[in-house]
Amino acid sequence: MLRLTQLFLRTLRDDPSDAEVPSHRLLVRAGYIRRAAPGGYTWLPLGWRVLRKVEDIVRREMDAMGAQEVHFPALLPRENYEATGRWTEYGDNLFRLVDRKGADYLLGPTHEEMFTLLVKDLYSSYKDLPVSLYQIQTKYRDEARPRAGLLRGREFLMKDSYSFDIDDEGLALSYAQHRDAYERIFQQLGIPYVIVQAMSGAMGGSKSEEFLAPIEVGEDSFVRCTQCTYAANTEAVTAGTIAPDTATYPASSDLPSPNCPTIATLVEYLNTHVPRTDRPWTGADTLKNVLLSLRHPDGTTETLAVGVPGHREVDVKRIEAQLSPAEVTALDDAGFAQHPQLVRGYIGPAMLGTESPSGIRYLLDSSVVPGSAWVTGANTKEVHVINLVHGRDFTADGTIEAVHVEPGDPCPQCNASLEIARGIEIGHVFQLGRKYAQTLGLQVLDQNGKQVTVTMGSYGIGVSRAVASIAEVFHDEKGLKWPRAVAPADVHLVSTGKKDDDITIAAEKLAHELEQAGLEVIFDDRIGVSPGVKFKDAELLGIPTVVVVGKSLAEGTIEVRDRHSGAQENVPVADVVSRVLAVHREGR
Repeated sequence: MLRLTQLFLRTLRDDPSDAEVPSHRLLVRAGYIRRAAPGGYTWLPLGWRVLRKVEDIVRREMDAMGAQEVHFPALLPRENYEATGRWTEYGDNLFRLVDRKGADYLLGPTHEEMFTLLVKDLYSSYKDLPVSLYQIQTKYRDEARPRAGLLRGREFLMKDSYSFDIDDEGLALSYAQHRDAYERIFQQLGIPYVIVQAMSGAMGGSKSEEFLAPIEVGEDSFVRCTQCTYAANTEAVTAGTIAPDTATYPASSDLPSPNCPTIATLVEYLNTHVPRTDRPWTGADTLKNVLLSLRHPDGTTETLAVGVPGHREVDVKRIEAQLSPAEVTALDDAGFAQHPQLVRGYIGPAMLGTESPSGIRYLLDSSVVPGSAWVTGANTKEVHVINLVHGRDFTADGTIEAVHVEPGDPCPQCNASLEIARGIEIGHVFQLGRKYAQTLGLQVLDQNGKQVTVTMGSYGIGVSRAVASIAEVFHDEKGLKWPRAVAPADVHLVSTGKKDDDITIAAEKLAHELEQAGLEVIFDDRIGVSPGVKFKDAELLGIPTVVVVGKSLAEGTIEVRDRHSGAQENVPVADVVSRVLAVHREGR
């Protein structure tokens, strides 16, 4: 049992000053973690127990699906990541270091290269496949602004696994097995989740899905259809098929438009000076061209122009996901100064595109369909062009999903309305395909004796992040409310007695009986601490069952409380152990 008189624990009454989300606030206040450095946390005894229980559930399900556990070092040589380009692609997110001999190393953010080379070293035949390997290991990423406690740190515990198959059919099966295992894991952890389509990003591959816990403090936003099963990270939402505009428009012409540098002023001017006969002009009739700066992993930069309907905002994060590993930011004044031929506020398609005088790559949002007519900049101060038709009067270098997804946008699957929610990423599965195997030369002999490249899957679960996600879901204004599967103990026993009185003696006896019954017990055996303080600590720590040995002992009963529901009952002393065991079994 864990006695509070001996347990390495100090609870706090006040929230830590840097806490932004409930999980961070409560895990620190309840003595589960302590900040050691920006983005790094020390796990204290109770927190370590929760982390290990989450880890055990993950390990049990991975083993059950036939995956085998290995363990790699976190300190990895540069050459393996340079071979795949990720030494450069990861950019500033890598922790890089040099040993005393001048050799470059990194602290592993993920281990695709190492797993691939391990299988290459040991396997050479189709008879060896399929195989799935996994590890549970600390990862490192140099977050620019670590925040939200365990949810966005520089050091975190992760389960990463990898499947190796001879063909795409095998990969599909391995992917499905991992996906099913993840569902079982999150069900056992008690975390609500949504599976959404996702971008593969720097990982590469043909298919990617995220497991998101739908929690408002989450950094990820996702959409789900109000009618069908479609769900996707907003970065991965693709517009449904939009038919080309087949209307006939008059020839384009310049429109003097003084004092109209914004969409709002332009629309007002249009409705005042060139009103339509069918309806008023709106921002949806205008085309704004937004200039962005792309910073590539090798340090080079590129100016990119994106054309979007004037009533929609550009989603830089969504664009960045499609152009990964480049980093995308708005073009600043210094960037504009490098393109003096552009007239800010009146930038038009005529000056954009790799074949234009500016040479700036120009991409259009997918909603700007061929045949559609627009009012847009003429690249002359206080002049716009009207009836400029895509495909007739201007073209671009390509299309991109560029605008912020909004509630009510059409579902790409059934055309019903989309709704938007926020979530925490707790798992991610990728069909990597042959990207890493081909680069690193992982081949085996097939049934015909021919060398074939192995196809791979990659699957991750944030183990330490799962602890924070559980805390985000299971808490109230008083403290944490752990699910039984991961709680640091099964029962929190509170004694309100004084030294050597009947209450203290009875509590000590009950503590041993609960322990002998196979339950994990936290025993608040502190003398001289008020019952009120003990109750507040019990609520803060969040053990699912709280047993109070107090004044009701004189009546032959002991109080049993349920931390989740708030229900409490007085149970005869002789029945307390059996009652707690029954509650424990029911809760599991």
